[in-house]
Amino acid sequence: MPASLAAVKRRIQSTKSTRQITSAMQMVSTAKLNQIQHHTKTYQVYAEKVQAILASLVKSHSADSLKYEQDSSLGDLFSKRPVKKTGILIITSDRGLVGSYNSNVIKSTLDKMKEDGLNADNTVFLTVGRTGAEFFKKRGMNVAYEFTGVSDVPTYREVHDVVKQAIQLYQDQVYDRLYISYSHYVNRISSQDRTEQMLPISADGLRQTEQEIGNRTAGDGVPLPASEYEIEPSDGGMLDMLVPQYAESLIYGAILDAKTSEHASSANAMRSASDNADDIISTLQLQYNRARQAAITTEITEITGGMTAQE
Repeated sequence: MPASLAAVKRRIQSTKSTRQITSAMQMVSTAKLNQIQHHTKTYQVYAEKVQAILASLVKSHSADSLKYEQDSSLGDLFSKRPVKKTGILIITSDRGLVGSYNSNVIKSTLDKMKEDGLNADNTVFLTVGRTGAEFFKKRGMNVAYEFTGVSDVPTYREVHDVVKQAIQLYQDQVYDRLYISYSHYVNRISSQDRTEQMLPISADGLRQTEQEIGNRTAGDGVPLPASEYEIEPSDGGMLDMLVPQYAESLIYGAILDAKTSEHASSANAMRSASDNADDIISTLQLQYNRARQAAITTEITEITGGMTAQE
């Protein structure tokens, strides 16, 4: 077999092996996506209930007399203060092979920094995922906290330190507001990059949430009945528990959402790689067949020429 034909055949076999790997990785990512979607769905029920109860409690107070805003332990999470430093919790992956997942999140973060005039002097980073940590450390940014090795389906216990650290640094006034930058899962083929303010908590935003919940209707268009709560021992006691839980649910929910988007991005990237491998194999196979046909034609011509010469 001519050297050129052998080289093409080797490339075909190599590409087929690569396609087998990417196809297997696609199936693994899809399985992980299905698993985390089930976990996220159950968590959202809890998070929405916490949000609804807290929104109802906020609605029961006038805008000028939210007692818990004056409370020393909870006021920091609600009251705005002059912004000297901004914290950014950025969620990326620990590895590659996830398409444009990481680059899009980083770009969204950089756009927000440019919009708000943020730089290395007035920004504190908290990173979940090795990619984001390495990117911003190489650019001289202040990375105050790193967390790597997030599991495929992260539990609250696993990321408890991240959540607590983000809130504690805010209460210690290491930064005066906290953004969280991550990729929001829309569906299996698309995601949306978000950079949202998590702290301080917006009381107006909670009231708007309560209104949205009140506007929900059943399948037949009938408004759902409003929830009523009996508070014991007091509103303040309930708020002491709910406000930290609400802040934690926002951050943990974003981590779950980002991990879901990561699995979807990985599955899409591996599917694209498998499709590209199929295209390359098809092209190489055509090239191989044409070369083989040309070699056979040449051999026939040589044999025919030799027979003619003998005659």
